Amino acid sequence: MPVDTARALAAAPRTTEISWTPEDVQLYHLGIGAGVPATDPRELRYTLESRLHVLPSFATVAGGGPPGVIAALSMPGVDVDLARVLHGGQSLRVHRPLPVRAAATRTDRITAVHDKGKAAVLVLRSDAADADGPLWTAEAQVYVRGEGGWGGERGPSAGAPEERGAPDLTVERPVREDQALLYRLTGDLNPLHADPEFARRAGFDRPLLHGLCTYGMTLKAVVDTLLDGDVTRVRSWTARFAGVTYPGETLRIRMWRGDGAVRVAVGAVERGDAPVLAGATVEFTDG
Repeated sequence: MPVDTARALAAAPRTTEISWTPEDVQLYHLGIGAGVPATDPRELRYTLESRLHVLPSFATVAGGGPPGVIAALSMPGVDVDLARVLHGGQSLRVHRPLPVRAAATRTDRITAVHDKGKAAVLVLRSDAADADGPLWTAEAQVYVRGEGGWGGERGPSAGAPEERGAPDLTVERPVREDQALLYRLTGDLNPLHADPEFARRAGFDRPLLHGLCTYGMTLKAVVDTLLDGDVTRVRSWTARFAGVTYPGETLRIRMWRGDGAVRVAVGAVERGDAPVLAGATVEFTDG
């Protein structure tokens, strides 16, 4: 089997030196749709270097290295066709606010390989720290279609139950036609998001928006609307990629605010609210 579970789990952690600048942060923010309207003071917090704050989901691209999906496929014991791979979910816990400029060390390792029957799920954990201590811990769940069925542990269920009842807030966020092309410049060059021929080989009729772009757009919507625009209040952000987003669509983001957490569900408006993100939660501190 192209996924050698024993080898993947036994492999030594991979350590990478990473760094970023304010320009990298600004590019990420533009890649997830910040800057509209361009002169809005609330948007300038994401786009103007003299006022810059770092949305925590920047951690998923910080340093310009390969994102979780690509990084997982380069780990020992993993040798699979990229066209059979999907990003199944992402979690992120920030240990302190992210600086606008930093040099850090990121350590990646496969912590679990689950057997879902028709797919294997790799769990890639990434920890980052700078000279002042830990910055974040992230986990990417990577689905490899056609690699299940070897009798391994199935792993946890899909995630938290969906909310019922009317949301506390619903907002819509448009996805630009060129959103995936712009987001690719943050380091995720998977051709699934740009090459129509590759997308068809992967089973889609056209290129998709990166799941992590939707992930960032959604966190920004929560911060901007329910957390008073304060990125430092975010403690964690977890979501399951329940479906795809196509460039040019509109995201409908529904939010339910509770004690210290916002539950979130995201659908594609043009496809009858087809699920995009599910089982999603932002944990936050009081302002």
